[in-house]
Amino acid sequence: MQITSIIRRAAQVNPNGIATIFEDRQQSWSQMLDRVARLAGALQNLGLRAGDRVALLSLNSDRYIEYYFATVWAGGAMMPMNIRWAAAECAYALNDAGAKILVVDEAFKGVASEIHPQVEGLETLIYCGDAETPTGMLNYEEILTAADPAPDAGRGEDDLAGVFYTGGTTGFPKGVMLSHTNFYVGGVANAHEINMRDGIVYLHAAPMFHIADLLFFSAVTFMAGTHVVIPTFTPDSTLSAIETHRPNQVLLVPVMLQMVLQSEKLAQTDTTSLEQIAYGASPITEAVLKEAFKKFPNVAFLQAFGQTELSPVASILPSEYHVFDGPKAGKLRSAGRPTRVCEIRILDDQDAEVARGDVGQIAVKGPITMLGYWNKPDVTAETIKDGWVMTGDAGYMDDDGFIFLMDRVKDMIVSGGENVYSAEVENALGQHPAVATSAVIGIPSDQWGESVHAIVILHPNVTVTPSDLQAHCRTLIAGYKCPRSVEFRTEPLPLSGANKVLKIELRKPFWEGQDRQIS
Repeated sequence: MQITSIIRRAAQVNPNGIATIFEDRQQSWSQMLDRVARLAGALQNLGLRAGDRVALLSLNSDRYIEYYFATVWAGGAMMPMNIRWAAAECAYALNDAGAKILVVDEAFKGVASEIHPQVEGLETLIYCGDAETPTGMLNYEEILTAADPAPDAGRGEDDLAGVFYTGGTTGFPKGVMLSHTNFYVGGVANAHEINMRDGIVYLHAAPMFHIADLLFFSAVTFMAGTHVVIPTFTPDSTLSAIETHRPNQVLLVPVMLQMVLQSEKLAQTDTTSLEQIAYGASPITEAVLKEAFKKFPNVAFLQAFGQTELSPVASILPSEYHVFDGPKAGKLRSAGRPTRVCEIRILDDQDAEVARGDVGQIAVKGPITMLGYWNKPDVTAETIKDGWVMTGDAGYMDDDGFIFLMDRVKDMIVSGGENVYSAEVENALGQHPAVATSAVIGIPSDQWGESVHAIVILHPNVTVTPSDLQAHCRTLIAGYKCPRSVEFRTEPLPLSGANKVLKIELRKPFWEGQDRQIS
């Protein structure tokens, strides 16, 4: 199982079909295959060896897809970087992974120059934008054009294909290691599960660094379809792309979908090409779905549930269960059933399977499960037990095999489709001289699913405002991780017998009356 075989097949069965459309650029599958092989040759000319990490910090573009295939063609491992990270987070991940090459676009050339001196071993910066190449960087098009097409390095199966950094529990992100098999199996399975057909036209509106969108790189290519790419999501740019390029499918995380529904442009846009909208990455409310059904009456909706560690989809709620009445009603609040390439169990604290309807931790096993966490064997051992990935999500399975999410075992918050770990935010808050201690929890938000809320105890005789703490956090962590609300307390935080903060007690007042604890 090789990622590279996916693009070779696409060029073989649809050589003249349009592979990518980005702004005023488009290319066929045969052209793209040649460019991928040449970019792989350029990377090897720069000293890339088997397993080396090649990082990318960029907005969406057609070159993102070329990078995806070329890196593994050259024998390396991908490392897409979160465009919302602070510079300190970028530097940490690059150092942690030992990346030798960093590819950046116009939007992030300044960040790259800032962090380059902080990253030991980062040898080469490649500029993939369309403006003048900054001093000290190589030009993407120039090195690609000058290189001969490289033969496929031949890596596959359990060889490392990429390191994907996700929110960390100890103050910094941790790198999820995914293999060629993970992407191959995940791609072909999702092409089937997400109802793709040969020649499909798919719109990349979600950020490409996010594993939720990245899965479509393989899935669409399996179908030799067309990747339509917009640089970044806005409701208007998404609707314009739908009308202009006539995609059949798009992924919109709930926040994005809600913004599209609220756009005045929607009523004036021809969306008749759309056959399906997939959503996932965070919970969605029934109110948003009802509005979506009304405004997209001829579009099927599909939910995908998973995480980066699962490449990333573990369960699917197909369109036929997106109903409020009839024989298939009652499943809309579920996360669907396991895909055809994994098993799911609900486990108790002793890792024994519980009865149907009982709540426990969701565990997943199959060829989609990660290799482990980069340079974190202890955390890997805690997460993967006998081949089962312990997701940190709590829920139950009904008698029909549908998974219903209830809470999180780990202190993770999903805000607008992004994972936020409370320990990471608490670490940032703790670096402010006025803060004695803090606890960060997720509270209900109609817009974001969950909102990051900080409960803070200050040192005696000091004052600070919520906006002061929010501004402080923005210098250390990405904006979406920063508290959207702050409350100050003087009484001690509730503690367990092991002297751990009882966040379940802190959450209770905010979640009273909710049927589950993750919005």
